[in-house]
Amino acid sequence: MITAAQLIAALDLKPLPLEGGYFCETYRSSLLSNGKSASTAIYYLLTPDTFSALHRLPTDEVFHFYLGDPVEMLQLGPSGGRTITLGTDVLGGQCPQAIVPAGVWQGSVLRPGGAFALLGTTMAPGFDFADYEAGERGQLTAAFPEFAEWIERLMR
Repeated sequence: MITAAQLIAALDLKPLPLEGGYFCETYRSSLLSNGKSASTAIYYLLTPDTFSALHRLPTDEVFHFYLGDPVEMLQLGPSGGRTITLGTDVLGGQCPQAIVPAGVWQGSVLRPGGAFALLGTTMAPGFDFADYEAGERGQLTAAFPEFAEWIERLMR
């Protein structure tokens, strides 16, 4: 059975600053006229002691589930909030792919009892650390009180 440590070594994953988890950028396209890359792709690994802290980005992000245990994702946006389970049990309601629309707050955590989850994300235009906006606990809880427990769980 493959382990998180083996994946970290094999894929040369590093801790992801600000957000949490481990990542490796696998693709960055050429630059657009505005100086940003047209698209980017990464591997992203969650373990029991990591999570993706609530944040938002200015462009759509597509998550792809590759292997491991299910991941619970929270999305908070103009039309309210929802949770999505990323995983391979499609008939059980899990999604092998999920879209996070531009400007929507997002955070993810491995389902309790899980050992790891390897995902990928792609963005177009590409990711830039300068675009990362961390969530603020008080503001998000005030705007989405029904998700207060989730918000607390996904904050640093």
